[in-house]
Amino acid sequence: MVCKLEDLRDKNVINVKNGVSLGCVDDVVIDTCSAEVVSLVIYGRNRLFGLLGREDDIIVSWNNINIIGDDVILVCFDCMPCNMKKKRNFLNCFFN
Repeated sequence: MVCKLEDLRDKNVINVKNGVSLGCVDDVVIDTCSAEVVSLVIYGRNRLFGLLGREDDIIVSWNNINIIGDDVILVCFDCMPCNMKKKRNFLNCFFN
């Protein structure tokens, strides 16, 4: 299957370990020496509509990708950012 980088941006990334949707691919890291894709970058979610910045980006190594399908990308990803491990209430975003 041949896929353009533009096509990757529309695909949702799902972690097969826990079924969590990580978001859509926002960027791709490419090694310019070997011309290989190194990782996919998913930008962190906005905090309070972007007024308080955004959460940490999720970087998925190319080795962690299981399947690139027509609609989704399935990854086996161990390390979850701390913002996805627990639910946060409204006041926590002001103090972290």
